[in-house]
Amino acid sequence: MFGNKKLLLLMLALMFFIALMGLTLNRRSGITWPERVVKDTVSWTQGWLYKPARYAAGFFQDVRHMRQTYEENKVLRMALSQHVKDTMRLNLLEAQNKNLKEVLDFTERQKNADNYQYLVAEVVSVSPDPYSNTVNINLGSLDGIKENMAVMSIEGLLGRVSKVSNFTSSVQLLVDMSEGSGGSVERQLEKGIAATVKGKEDKVFGTIEYYSNDKQGLIMTRINQMSEVNLEVGDTIVTSALGQVFPKGLEIGQVTEKKPGDYGIDYVATVQPKASDFRHLREVLVVKVPEVE
Repeated sequence: MFGNKKLLLLMLALMFFIALMGLTLNRRSGITWPERVVKDTVSWTQGWLYKPARYAAGFFQDVRHMRQTYEENKVLRMALSQHVKDTMRLNLLEAQNKNLKEVLDFTERQKNADNYQYLVAEVVSVSPDPYSNTVNINLGSLDGIKENMAVMSIEGLLGRVSKVSNFTSSVQLLVDMSEGSGGSVERQLEKGIAATVKGKEDKVFGTIEYYSNDKQGLIMTRINQMSEVNLEVGDTIVTSALGQVFPKGLEIGQVTEKKPGDYGIDYVATVQPKASDFRHLREVLVVKVPEVE
């Protein structure tokens, strides 16, 4: 009897297990409420734990990206800076090359016009004094530079050498010829520049006395009546060498205006310098006149 009970219980347990397997293996359209509770609880817990982990991972990823971006920007800035430096240097070299070619072409042309020697000099500094229109060049007495030598650009006359040292020289510009400076030798470029008209050297004579800030031009005075007849607006004024400082034939500028003088005895003309940009000089030419034996 006791053995039959154990067999009966085993059979009932087996039948319950088979029935339970059948229930769980059947396709269901939904889940039971205990399963829903467990699922929701697990999902909420996972979500609550996932958000901080996601934010932390995103933070470290952003930091890594920022570091990479910073390094890339640093490299790009260095490359851009070097490119800008190379571009500026290339532009400077191209400008210098162009200027030197123009200077060389000018000196070649001048060989056919006169027997002057043109020494190419580089402007190394400009006087900081606003009342002193002088520049310094990189040629001195060891290069054959002397005081009162004419200095010009390829456009026209710039001024004269005022001071000379062994390796550098100072150049007094035409715009330093100020009105009312007392006619001093240093301020007035040796008391003015003896001038005439190109192509009319035997008909026109005058003197470039000072630079007028009002008219933005050089004032040519002491033009007699016969000279005034032959002087016309647009004529090119050149040095005449009568002043014994500047050699003849150096172009100064063009006549923009002529009128009678203050007392009606002579005439006055305004001359626009050909070398108009006196503040941005790079290369200049020092005129060396062959000594007469």
